[in-house]
Amino acid sequence: MGYEVNGREYPSDDLGYVLEVTIDDDLSRAIASADGIELTDAHWEVIRYLRDAYQADGHSPNFRNLLKGFQEIRPEADSKTLYDLFPMGPAKQGAKIAGLPQPYGKGGY
Repeated sequence: MGYEVNGREYPSDDLGYVLEVTIDDDLSRAIASADGIELTDAHWEVIRYLRDAYQADGHSPNFRNLLKGFQEIRPEADSKTLYDLFPMGPAKQGAKIAGLPQPYGKGGY
């Protein structure tokens, strides 16, 4: 499995995560489209947060850390807000669409 964007191949694992971290908005649009999501400004805000957290910490945040960190930017955000954007799991689906590796489970840090 993989994604083809602008003539370039991006290999992915069987869950749809790219094999190499790739910060590319066109790739994010392709992954989101494959998941049936049309990205809005709210999606991009979460994607940017996930990318920044990955660059700062070296790993994708799990859901608890995503929610806690994102609420520093958007205090009104709650788990429902994030699940409305990424119904297959905000941390996992969000990271996948952002071009990041799958986050560890809650005990993975």
